[in-house]
Amino acid sequence: MPQIDWTPQGVHLAFRHDEDRPLRVTRFVGRGADACLGDDVPLVEVLAVGSGHTLSNDRLVQTSIGAALRYCSHDEPADDTLVVHLGTEGTTPAVEVDVTLRAVDGAVRCVSTVRNAGAEAVLLTSVTSWASGLGRDAGAERPLLPSDWSLIEGVNDWLGEGRWTTRPLRGVLLPELHEELTGHTPRSAVTRTAAGTWSTGGHLPVAGLTAPGLTWLWEVEHNGPWRWEVGEHVSDCYVAVSGPTDRDHQWSVSLEPGDTFTTVPATVALGRDLPTAAAAMAAARRRNRLPHTENTVPTIVFNDYMNTLDGDPTTDKLLPLVAAAGRVGVDTFCIDAGWYSDTADWWDTVGAWEPSRTRFPNGLREVVEAIRDAGMTPGLWLEPEVVGVGSPVADRLPPEAFLQRRGHRVEEHDRYHLDLRHPAARAHLDAVVDRLVAEFGIGFFKLDYNIDGGPGTDRATDSVGAGLLEHNRAHLTWLEGVHARHPDLVLENCASGAMRADPAVLARTQLQSTSDQQDPLLYPPIAASASLSMLPEQAANWAYPQPDLSDEQNVFTLVTGLAGRFYLSGHLDGMTDDQTARVREAVDAARSLHQDLADAEPSWPLGLPGWTDRWVAAARHTPTRTVVTVWDRGDGPDETVLHFPTLAGHACSVSTIFPRDLPGWQAAWDADTGTLSVRTTVTTPTARTFSLTPTAPSV
Repeated sequence: MPQIDWTPQGVHLAFRHDEDRPLRVTRFVGRGADACLGDDVPLVEVLAVGSGHTLSNDRLVQTSIGAALRYCSHDEPADDTLVVHLGTEGTTPAVEVDVTLRAVDGAVRCVSTVRNAGAEAVLLTSVTSWASGLGRDAGAERPLLPSDWSLIEGVNDWLGEGRWTTRPLRGVLLPELHEELTGHTPRSAVTRTAAGTWSTGGHLPVAGLTAPGLTWLWEVEHNGPWRWEVGEHVSDCYVAVSGPTDRDHQWSVSLEPGDTFTTVPATVALGRDLPTAAAAMAAARRRNRLPHTENTVPTIVFNDYMNTLDGDPTTDKLLPLVAAAGRVGVDTFCIDAGWYSDTADWWDTVGAWEPSRTRFPNGLREVVEAIRDAGMTPGLWLEPEVVGVGSPVADRLPPEAFLQRRGHRVEEHDRYHLDLRHPAARAHLDAVVDRLVAEFGIGFFKLDYNIDGGPGTDRATDSVGAGLLEHNRAHLTWLEGVHARHPDLVLENCASGAMRADPAVLARTQLQSTSDQQDPLLYPPIAASASLSMLPEQAANWAYPQPDLSDEQNVFTLVTGLAGRFYLSGHLDGMTDDQTARVREAVDAARSLHQDLADAEPSWPLGLPGWTDRWVAAARHTPTRTVVTVWDRGDGPDETVLHFPTLAGHACSVSTIFPRDLPGWQAAWDADTGTLSVRTTVTTPTARTFSLTPTAPSV
């Protein structure tokens, strides 16, 4: 049986190829999981005008070109890399595909490059980044059925990010059709897409499937439109992922003879359960990140926006906040929106990014120097990709520097959208960043993104979707260029909260604002679930304590910040000495927790949180301890039990990391079951951060 056995460290993949059949993944060994996959899903599926499906359907799979591709050769240019060369012979169109896979413990990153090997142009309309069966546990007594699988998927909305569900695949999602009686596979699948430029503004590009002994996770690494789907095939369920498609996103690209097209990357991880699969995905994300000093030990940021200045900074408002932030010991002070405008209504005038003269009578430098004198790095908010319709930059830049449709600039919510394919657009943004760094010593930028630019641009491209893909890739290249010129500069990704918190942008920025949610009672499920779609050390959860809140209410929001990367706001300048001391205690706790945050693996000891759950919990595991964040939002039983299967059989000491001076909750560890029982003893809402430290195996 012709087969490729690829065994880089931490992963084992087997591929089968035959003279009369395409290359398929037949085995995937991940973290504590060994999956034997169905033998019917080609690794690469390609749709083109003139070459559609082998069976008419609305799926990424069962394509004529995918069925015609044959194995040619393979090589391993590095210890963690496999390149497989595929091609069609004697068919029209003639194409070649190079599939490049990179492995990290339990996960594989895959990207495909299609080349037109014929004499006529080929109009591509869809190319998968990954396709495979789901398989069964190699040690199981029977194959897994569709009824054994449950789909794990998340949805974002402004203020409502990270709403995850786990639902049976069989039933509403995939009804039982008895398609075997027809001799054909089903025509549809469970399909999720993102359209436009808010890549995570609805369904998330990160999802998974779980069954006894196996859990798959995948993510599409793209800052624009994508598609993933799950369905039934001949002998197995399958998953297929891609970037933009013609059917979903008006994307097509014409390849002249010799031309190539490369897909957006996808990463696939396999574990025995959700925590092990999430750990494998975290390892892949860390390997894919742009190198930066912040990757290992994150710093602590104060931002003046959330529940504080709300986009209305002035010298008089900022200087007391700067002094207060310095007293609690943060590293960076970021001046958020509004610093560039002489009026309160600045929405449609952004784009020049020059400091206001009315907000800062003595100049912005006065505030920046105060930040630096307080021992902090100065930061500024930018929304670089937009230009307000009332901005002088709208007339200063050429029309070609903006996204266009039939010669008209795309306008959304009183903003034009720059087309970063154009050198004038990139030069404008480079000049802004370089000027602010040189003039004010800015070391931190919060990069916001508050409009969806739509399906793309039809200027100088094969299709609207192709123009958007080219712009998306130019945006990523621009971010890389900023870091190349300013390697110590810290970039925060934000898009109306997390409307563009995708793996591609996250790989090139150091932190991600997880939400704009201003109600501290609604933030816990967002903070708890964030590390399923991003790294814990990137998940900047807002803590916004206030002088008029009770001690427990302030602790509640501070604990939310401690659940990931601590991100502080609030009117610290109006606090009492005791309140200031508590915030300082949280900052000190965050600094200690940040020391091993970049080694942490996430888990959810109460399961993925529901939006209205009373009890919400998140944990992160390091080689020496487990940090557990627990919120009690009230209205229900005052006790819950948290599950830690990997700690079963170990005696553990339980300590409260934060707060240390308020009445403690009751917490009891059961080594036999690996469970932590907690009971609240104070008025809700209330929250605590605990540490579980194994002391010895249980006898």
